[in-house]
Amino acid sequence: MGLQILSPRSDFIFKRIFGDAKNTDILAAFLRSVLDLPESEYDRLTIIDPHLMRDTADGKLGILDVKLHTKSKKVIDIEIQILETPEMRERIAFYLAKMVTEQIGKSEDYAAIKKTVCILITNYALIKENKAYHNRYTLYDPKTASEFTDVMEVDVLELRKLRQGDGTELGYWMQFLKSDREEELAMLAQRSPQMKKAVGVLMELSADERTRMLYDAHEKALRDEKSRLRGAEKNRTNEIARKLLNRGRPIEEIVEDTGLSREEIEALRGNN
Repeated sequence: MGLQILSPRSDFIFKRIFGDAKNTDILAAFLRSVLDLPESEYDRLTIIDPHLMRDTADGKLGILDVKLHTKSKKVIDIEIQILETPEMRERIAFYLAKMVTEQIGKSEDYAAIKKTVCILITNYALIKENKAYHNRYTLYDPKTASEFTDVMEVDVLELRKLRQGDGTELGYWMQFLKSDREEELAMLAQRSPQMKKAVGVLMELSADERTRMLYDAHEKALRDEKSRLRGAEKNRTNEIARKLLNRGRPIEEIVEDTGLSREEIEALRGNN
């Protein structure tokens, strides 16, 4: 049996590949494929938080994003999300605004603010308005084709929307994040020295016993969180159904409004 490849879609593994100071060449190649920044910005990338996940298997979930400064101190945050999270757009907007305000010290003025970019990678369809796998958002007026400021930018990359044969560098990097087979990774490794190094790092991580143990613990915590979110959503739906029952709404309407089955609603009525 061949080596079981750990998923680079896991934020735990993603940060060990792209958030390690030894791999800034990999990080730069990925950023070039996503962003429209001057080439000189990638000459010096500084990981703001170089600390990886603590070497514990306590099953706790943390925020494992990658934060960095470019050569001119532009701020970039990369986050990968596996679970479909409620109010994700609002959360990203809040987080982006926070990264902007954090740049201003007591003795500084607004001129100190540098461009701030959030790259969000999802394993689900977040942007349902179109079929593009890369959407870039700025403070822009489409009616007058004018940009208010370039200080804030959000780039959303949706792995589910990626199609084979895209042919772009970003497409290849996203294919890398989706890959879990040695044959496919071997083909991707031929694309560039940075992609080859990224595949090599992934293979080393997959072969390391302690990394696998921590990965398994993190994935278990992720499954537990997913189960908790499903349970919370089910409780909310049941509560809505109970309120509708108390108001005398017909069961057929409650089925349509909540998505619960007739049997589930009858059971709720019996427990009221």
